[in-house]
Amino acid sequence: MSQSLADAVSRFAPGLPLWVAFSGGADSTALLLACADKWPGQVRAVHIHHGLQAAADDFERHCVAFCAAHNIPLIARRVNAANSPGQSPEDAARRARYRAFSAVALEEYAQPAIEVAATPRAMHLAIAQHADDQVETILLALSRGAGMAGLSGMPARWERDGIQYHRPLLEVSAADIRIWLAARGITAGMPLGQGFIEDPTNADEQFTRNRIRARLLPVLEAAFPQFRETFARSATHAAQAQQVLTEVAQQDLLALVQPGSSAPVIEKVRLFTRARQANALRHWLKTAHETVPSAAQLDELLDQIAACSTRGHHIHIKVGAGFVQRKGALLDWYNP
Repeated sequence: MSQSLADAVSRFAPGLPLWVAFSGGADSTALLLACADKWPGQVRAVHIHHGLQAAADDFERHCVAFCAAHNIPLIARRVNAANSPGQSPEDAARRARYRAFSAVALEEYAQPAIEVAATPRAMHLAIAQHADDQVETILLALSRGAGMAGLSGMPARWERDGIQYHRPLLEVSAADIRIWLAARGITAGMPLGQGFIEDPTNADEQFTRNRIRARLLPVLEAAFPQFRETFARSATHAAQAQQVLTEVAQQDLLALVQPGSSAPVIEKVRLFTRARQANALRHWLKTAHETVPSAAQLDELLDQIAACSTRGHHIHIKVGAGFVQRKGALLDWYNP
């Protein structure tokens, strides 16, 4: 059985003060209020204005009014979330959002020069993604042929740029969240700052995630009523498998790279099985160069390494956002 929102928040134990990412929608409204009830005076809200639709100004005004009515401090940030060529709008908005969170953390928690020896304070930030969001994420990963990392879904906790992120509602269904709000008389369509807002883009089925929500989740609900719990269990298994793969990749890279550099030695790579080559090189590209190869790109790279049996063999192929090339005895990646 999925958790109720009350149970999820009762088990939630972040560092305080706690920041909540607040869009004004049902999910973040419920999380913000539940946390503010549990930790009076210790909860802050941060609203990101993406500027991607005409209603964005109204969303911000609602969030300002709502937080003022509930005596919750709010920081609002405007970002440029326009996507670049080849980048999905969702990915561009997500990246802009995390940059804004990092900027808020830097402003709020930067140590004064005279306190450089002190332990920096970490910002704890909660995001209201829930069990249905997790299912949608896993289905998206399946539709794209993702590996263990994608099938792991969204983690409940992680750290990035000095921020401790939390998703305390990953075991709570979207329906349960709205039931919790309705019990408190909080609905959509109420006057400014009183209820929650319905983002009209959530019904736009040109976005794959919205099609999954509108078409697939009701079918899964009818056929497999416990699908949220079973999907979550599979994601946990995938995350554990990915952790093992990461640990193996870290150990393998230590054996593959040239001392004093992060560049793999081609002849050493060739001694590994193809599966371990793929695992190690994927990890190398991600950690050393912050790029992720497609399956086709990685397969081509492995084919080139297999064929690289002479000193004159040339390697220069597109991988991720740049190129992998042979540089003497080593593999090198660069972004022109």
